[in-house]
Amino acid sequence: MTSKTRRVVVTGMGAITATGHGVESLWTAARDGRTGVSEFLLDRYPRQRITKAAHIKGFEPAEHLTLQELKTTDRFAQLALVAAEEALQSAGIDTKTPRGARTGAIIGSGIGGAWTTDNGNYSFYVTHERPDLMSIAKVMPNAAASQISMRYGIRGPSLAISSACASGTQAVGYGLQMIRAGIIDAAVVGGSEALLTPSTFRAWEVLRVMAPEACRPFSEKRNGMVLGEGAAVLMIEELEHALARGATPLAEIAGYGTTSDAGDLLRPTVEGPAGSMNAALEDAGLSPDEIGYVNAHGTGTILNDISETCALRQVFGDRLSSLSVSSTKPIHGHALGAAGAIELVVTVEALRAQIAPPTINWLGPDPKCDLDPVPNEARAHPISAALSNSFAFGGINATLALRKYD
Repeated sequence: MTSKTRRVVVTGMGAITATGHGVESLWTAARDGRTGVSEFLLDRYPRQRITKAAHIKGFEPAEHLTLQELKTTDRFAQLALVAAEEALQSAGIDTKTPRGARTGAIIGSGIGGAWTTDNGNYSFYVTHERPDLMSIAKVMPNAAASQISMRYGIRGPSLAISSACASGTQAVGYGLQMIRAGIIDAAVVGGSEALLTPSTFRAWEVLRVMAPEACRPFSEKRNGMVLGEGAAVLMIEELEHALARGATPLAEIAGYGTTSDAGDLLRPTVEGPAGSMNAALEDAGLSPDEIGYVNAHGTGTILNDISETCALRQVFGDRLSSLSVSSTKPIHGHALGAAGAIELVVTVEALRAQIAPPTINWLGPDPKCDLDPVPNEARAHPISAALSNSFAFGGINATLALRKYD
């Protein structure tokens, strides 16, 4: 088979976010407009200015991990292991049988072991305690991919993608390309982030891009993003490989595009995101008219929403005004390196349910964001193909194109 004939499908998904444990919790929250954002106060940070975040409540690592895993993992890797277990089980895979050399593990993370870093610095500079013996192994951005590889006997390519908010999306994209190229037949892909530490949270406050109350993508009176944590992992496979083992495809990953603005570290361009979407469409063999839904990057910040709208206008032209384009970040928060994977799970579920999830907290139109954000309530309509966007600091843009599997 050539790379063009090796079709790649999603056969399993797992997630843990502020909306709860599992894909069903994430999807029903996104569909119903139920936010996971809540009051959030950190220890060791008495002057915290922003007090809202999408943090995971009630997560007990010991309920999901072995004693060895507990000793050697930061929270971000723990979340990834939980999501991976659900993904493989939902794919109908025996998790006790090693996956071997024809399966890869690619997990994105923008930060890596943030809690280990924060706790280690506090111990070094303040309490003068001995550092955690496993600190180095815990903070590595590749720790989640390595832990997943070890747990499931994945001996194919195992690596991390660290490209800020595009990490999870690029991890899926590279998995797609490896399968198409015949390097592997299947991959455990996705993203994980657990960055709600005192020092990291303060660093985001200093940037002045965080909303004090609510994230309102594409809306008038929007004033910033809401940070989140979480993980999403997908089992993706070459179609014939999946069918041969009796798997049920959930959706086809039809195309992937990625570009670099090669400009400002923080200020996005229009051409870069537009190029990413066009590249994904071309790779998928789809026309803009075939897209029925776009899960936008949609951070809720002033400039990002305007630039994404302009990029969407370049790609979709006059049709943009009637195209369903929503951001689910007000639901699960902006989980940075995990965001693209979380949003891809939502997009797969939107395709399966034929429902565009809403952009909640929307107050009214911004003339500079002249698109249809599916305001506040979900919308049922036919969706045969969809895009999922991730646009990151550093000018990194990534887009995945999905096709409904019949």
